[in-house]
Amino acid sequence: MTKAIKLLTALPPPQRGRLMALAREVSFPEDARIFEAGGTADRFWVIRSGAVSLDQRVTSLQRVTVATLGANDLLGWSWLFPPYQWDFGAEAFSPVRAYEFDAAAVLELCEEDPRLGLILVRTVAEILAHRLETTRGKLMEQYALQRRGAR
Repeated sequence: MTKAIKLLTALPPPQRGRLMALAREVSFPEDARIFEAGGTADRFWVIRSGAVSLDQRVTSLQRVTVATLGANDLLGWSWLFPPYQWDFGAEAFSPVRAYEFDAAAVLELCEEDPRLGLILVRTVAEILAHRLETTRGKLMEQYALQRRGAR
């Protein structure tokens, strides 16, 4: 499995500085809902401390955690792709401190600095690929456990 990519450390210092100029420090208390699947994806976060659970609603009363994110992880990528709606929900698993970025401002910055835009999109794509690989591994483990239990 490949090493997890971190958005801010993947950006060269000049591009990181331009992006960080748009950052706003925010915090979420434990158990706070940060966003819901289907909601408007107009921002994203880089977690500074704490943990966030990404979840998928499977029934009106049940959610399944699909990933847990921690320090330096990117939270939210749906702002980058139409229809700009969250694919998952997110909840603070513990108190969370994060950098928040307004998607419109970041997209405008990417138009002004195409190098930053390309690096940002490639980095987000690498993050998504890593998360997909991790999820696939977890599904294979679950499948193997179920097969052993069925014998």
